[in-house]
Amino acid sequence: MKKVIVTGGLGFIGSNLVNILIKKKYFVINIDKVTYSSNFYNVRNLLKNKNYKFIKLDINNSKKTFQILKKYKPQVIFNLAAETHVDRSIDDPEKFITSNILGVFNLLQAFRRFVEKNKKSKLIHVSTDEVYGDVLLGRSKENDAYKPSSPYAATKASSDHLVYSYIRTFKIPAIITNCSNNYGPRQHPEKLIPKLIYNILNNKNLPIYGKGKNSREWIYVDDHCEALIKIFKKGKIGNFYNIGSNLNLNNIKISELLIKIAKSKFNIGKNVTIKFVKDRPGHDIRYALNSNKLIKNIKWKPKVNINNGLNKTFDWYLNNPGYYSSLRKKDITERLGNKIK
Repeated sequence: MKKVIVTGGLGFIGSNLVNILIKKKYFVINIDKVTYSSNFYNVRNLLKNKNYKFIKLDINNSKKTFQILKKYKPQVIFNLAAETHVDRSIDDPEKFITSNILGVFNLLQAFRRFVEKNKKSKLIHVSTDEVYGDVLLGRSKENDAYKPSSPYAATKASSDHLVYSYIRTFKIPAIITNCSNNYGPRQHPEKLIPKLIYNILNNKNLPIYGKGKNSREWIYVDDHCEALIKIFKKGKIGNFYNIGSNLNLNNIKISELLIKIAKSKFNIGKNVTIKFVKDRPGHDIRYALNSNKLIKNIKWKPKVNINNGLNKTFDWYLNNPGYYSSLRKKDITERLGNKIK
């Protein structure tokens, strides 16, 4: 049976990828250091699955990471272990440097040793469109310059550069992917869409930064995961691949769509209205990716449109109240990143 490792597999994208890989008959080793955004609820259906193995580990522990690689000999490592919340990176940049830069460095060191004798293995390093910074016009291509605006984006950009340097210098078999904003089941409510759904379900107002005009390219998480698997199978070593839906919506539009979906399911509370709040520092106006390389060379395209995706997402949270209750309430309701210390 084909063995794969997913780092950060208790998080949002990681846990969705783990579930899809299990359905595709892979043996999945889930490595996660278990932080506030890790959630065993995300993989509760896999705990007795013979093709699933969880290992609590920080990828900064290069020695143990190498031992795991040596033991399981995975065909691929999907690296999704990262701190991802921009607001938290404003409040505490050091954690992002430790996880997103040093963590990737130590993973690379372990992988470099491993592939000396396991040359067919691959590393898929999962990154973000935020490395390109504000894109007011057009769409970012893979060879565009990086211009990150937040500490989070800067640490992800640094990790991309590290991976590429190991590809060039040490000839490791790795690929770098940059994806647009994901949404879907199992996402921590510090992020926009699950936060808005939580507030709708609890008759609270919907906090939107600034004037709500910030535009993001939205992709359903399963489409992203399918792209990662295709890139593992067909992607060219040393390449960068953008993964996006080509659909941009601003935060006001996302809020309006979710309110409309909620109204189609139940009578929403009177407090469910958009409320504009103080913007976060350095907030980028727009991200947008050109995914033509992936579409043309890997023959991938997104399948889930925004209305179906948001409906599926809303239904998952509606039918999984245990997800929200598994989190600390302050991690759902507390506002971060609005002050410069």
